[in-house]
Amino acid sequence: MRLATKSSSAESVMDVIQTRLPLAPAPGVPEIRLHLAQPASGLSRLLAPEGRTPYWAYVWAGGAALARHILDHPETVAGRRVLDLGAGSGVVAIAAAMAGAREVVAADVDPAALAAVALNAAANSVAVGAAPGDPMASDAPLDAELILVGDLFYDRALAERVTGFLERCVASGTQALVGDPGRAWLPRRRLDALAELAVPDFGSGGRTARVPSWVFAFRPAAAS
Repeated sequence: MRLATKSSSAESVMDVIQTRLPLAPAPGVPEIRLHLAQPASGLSRLLAPEGRTPYWAYVWAGGAALARHILDHPETVAGRRVLDLGAGSGVVAIAAAMAGAREVVAADVDPAALAAVALNAAANSVAVGAAPGDPMASDAPLDAELILVGDLFYDRALAERVTGFLERCVASGTQALVGDPGRAWLPRRRLDALAELAVPDFGSGGRTARVPSWVFAFRPAAAS
């Protein structure tokens, strides 16, 4: 796998992550160490010309809250098959593996994110599988007992797809938990709050500033 750059020499994603994104305690979840972007990482110079933001290089509040909740309440995932949807850095998937999930699979449409998840899982001595592509685009039965969704409701179109996907999953008996700081397109009427936490957020002032975030259970339609 190669990362397109503005220079003539492309570096592998693995090399970029390992050499330019140092391991550091995850904001709000210091038990987990991640390769995270720093001010001097220079990711903007390494991205493809379209300048896509490397969301996987940061920890968002919803993911931090969900990971924190899982580590504090390991019974949430213990012994279960878990899918981390839109895994990004893998902080939620890694928390689930650390808390005793039977199997954890990280799904993300960005191949660079899955590379980061692999390196981050190894750094924390846990096993996390990878699901390339978009599981929301498939009608195949989902081989998971629990879906974890950390901070995927920041964009309207994405939020609508995620909500529809979770509706189909919970209708077939799969449970779903959502971590979110209250983004604009959060489907609040479909959610039951389980916990409120204060965690750092990507873009909110670094590792010290904290924002209120919640962990929700996604409610089946019949219970709305």
